[in-house]
Amino acid sequence: MDLTPDLDTPSPARVYDYFLGGSHNFAADRALAARMEKAMPDIGHIMRANRAFLRRAVRALVDAGIRQFLDLGSGIPTAGNVHEVAGRVAPDTVVAYVDIDPVAFNHSRRLLADDPRTVVLHADLTQPDAVLGDPTLRDVLDFERPVAVLLVGVLHQLTTDPAPIIARYRDRLAPGSYLALSHASSDERADALALRDTYNQGYANTARMTLRSRPEIERLFTGYTLVAPGLVQLPEWRPDWPVDPDEDPRRFATYCGVGRLG
Repeated sequence: MDLTPDLDTPSPARVYDYFLGGSHNFAADRALAARMEKAMPDIGHIMRANRAFLRRAVRALVDAGIRQFLDLGSGIPTAGNVHEVAGRVAPDTVVAYVDIDPVAFNHSRRLLADDPRTVVLHADLTQPDAVLGDPTLRDVLDFERPVAVLLVGVLHQLTTDPAPIIARYRDRLAPGSYLALSHASSDERADALALRDTYNQGYANTARMTLRSRPEIERLFTGYTLVAPGLVQLPEWRPDWPVDPDEDPRRFATYCGVGRLG
């Protein structure tokens, strides 16, 4: 399998890395990021809020007793990765990172080569049987015990209905497992449509954005019980400090939540 990155074509993982302040991005990624900022000037703020939700959700899951994480569409390693956040509280936590992007996979593999608590898979999250059947994954994750599946900021890249895909993962999990996800929406911001169009034009045939409504996103938790505070905008999910009263949570145009199985 050729994992040589195409540096002339923007990558969702590398654009996200750019907005998070990472260094694993190239001119094509930065050019698309600039066009995305023109369509939605605070998109970088939203992406950083998405990353902050991931950190808070991981901490909450560790507090709930979870010691196994499956991070689907994990992206490029930057500060505050799942194993770092969880490991500060529970050093015995194990994490499997899965991404289809060659740059994300290669950087993750190099960074985590000597960490026995993690594995990195170059795989397509839309193929649950292949992901869950990978022997490298199963060397780290024990599906007889609860696992937290993370789908943070990735499902809006799927043009097909993600519900059946999520159900395939759910059906392989033990009771007490969790699902944490975030998903972009145009419910509250009309300019999210302009962002979507810029995204789709910029990535051409390599990625597409599909915005979904709150009911469509809530349906992705079928089989799970949403934990408090339910399905909310990014800054409203168990914030580390009071939400700024002058900042309308609706501006983040991204719903997020955590659900428990069983």
